[in-house]
Amino acid sequence: MANLRDIRRRISSVKNTAQITKAMQLVAASKMKKAQDQATAGRPYADLMNKVLVNLKEQCDEDTHPLLQEGKGDKDLVLLITTDKGLCAGLNTNLLKIILTDAAKDASYVTVGAKGRKAMARAGRDLMADFTIDDPVSFADSRRISQFIIDQFLSGEIRSVKVGFSNFVNTMTQEPMFETLLPIRAIDLGRDKDFVGMGGNSKPVEVVHGDLGNYGGYIFEPSASHVLDTIVPQYVDYQVYQMILESRASEHSARMVAMKGATDNANQMVKDLTLQYNKARQAAITAELLEITTAMKALE
Repeated sequence: MANLRDIRRRISSVKNTAQITKAMQLVAASKMKKAQDQATAGRPYADLMNKVLVNLKEQCDEDTHPLLQEGKGDKDLVLLITTDKGLCAGLNTNLLKIILTDAAKDASYVTVGAKGRKAMARAGRDLMADFTIDDPVSFADSRRISQFIIDQFLSGEIRSVKVGFSNFVNTMTQEPMFETLLPIRAIDLGRDKDFVGMGGNSKPVEVVHGDLGNYGGYIFEPSASHVLDTIVPQYVDYQVYQMILESRASEHSARMVAMKGATDNANQMVKDLTLQYNKARQAAITAELLEITTAMKALE
């Protein structure tokens, strides 16, 4: 009977775990929908700003803005965007593996998310700053990060700024990315991607004269250079904002899928344990019947 008690305890424990993972799955699903809508809603604006900046660069000399030139420093700055909490499968692990492999050993780090901060501390990397972003992500919060990055880049100590984040593809797929943010490169401005400026299958941005998507027919006032000075910092601000949105959508999607998998596994384990319990109980009943039958025959 002790064996039956152990199996009952295990069944009860697994059922409690399944209830917890089910609740976490529902919470993640609720946050996931909002984060996905927020991330996908920002992509058309990012694409439009990309095209405007492409045309501005064609009308201006790249040397007219420092964010279009390589920094004067001798080391890289890495913006690492991870999650604050775990239970999201291999989302952080896959991203950190790429960062620790591809980033320069002497790079300085600006982290968003507790997982990234702790990983960089364990790896002994130079942590320059750490930021916290609440849900839902606000542009004001992300702008603090982008302005800090721009100030560091213009200080003369940083050569380039790179960003590591999880690019949201769909609910089942999140792609770890490690992309250059500063200096703004022409190759990134001339590509159309799942998220403009990020990885994925890219193709050149086509500008057709006479189309509304063509900005070549516009005259910039007071001058293209003056507009460029305004657009470039805004471009960086919005790129950082969109990266955080992509990471947050990836986080909630990965956590929802992971919790659903955990719930399904727990339910299957309950079924297996219940079958094992019934077999053990049947065996115990059969043994008791045999003992009773044997005792009755002995008394005859």
